[in-house]
Amino acid sequence: MLQTYLLQAACLCSLLALQVHSCPDSCSQCAGPQNDQCEECRAGWTLHNNTCVDTDECGTELSNCSPKSYCFNTEGSFECRGCDAACVGCMGSGPARCRKCAPGYRLTGSKCLDIDECSERVLACHSLDEICTNTEGSFRCDCAEGFIRRDGVCVKKQPPSVQEKGLFEDIQDDELEVLQQMFFGVVLCALATLAAKGDMVYTSMFMGAVAAMVGYWLSDRGDRLIENLLKGR
Repeated sequence: MLQTYLLQAACLCSLLALQVHSCPDSCSQCAGPQNDQCEECRAGWTLHNNTCVDTDECGTELSNCSPKSYCFNTEGSFECRGCDAACVGCMGSGPARCRKCAPGYRLTGSKCLDIDECSERVLACHSLDEICTNTEGSFRCDCAEGFIRRDGVCVKKQPPSVQEKGLFEDIQDDELEVLQQMFFGVVLCALATLAAKGDMVYTSMFMGAVAAMVGYWLSDRGDRLIENLLKGR
């Protein structure tokens, strides 16, 4: 009796296994697990002879890509991909699938290729102080060496200004004292020469200068100078 129940249960499980099965990915309803057993297809697929085949949306009006992109078909769907930089509108990838060439590009053979404005134009840059550099789809004008751009114009670089120093700006204290002595010596010589001619005015000036020199040498500053001179021997 138990064996009969077990046999019936096994038969029932077999029947259920035949009825419960997974459909192919493209099928929403099927009679079996095989690709040719589809009854209804998922979105993006079309039923043909009990088989769901991919719908090429790019070949129909189902795709709605912008003018700057093109349709790329995928399994059960599609993608809108951007056109090449050389294109204004395109039918596929690359510069050979352009509908029209973008500014800065020219149709060469079957491709839209970059125009080298620097080699084709006599004066691509208006100033003689500029150097033309070609870029993808365009060009730029850089200032030549030794020039900088100021207010949109290339001007020559100015060397850094060096502030001029005064004649006695770097002179040391001991050098200044020597110069003072030389100055007094020249003045005394001039006054002595004039005094020798008997001119009382210059004689008085000479005597005053001598007195000033004596006072200077007798001052503390004069003592320090003499001490420094003695040490330097």
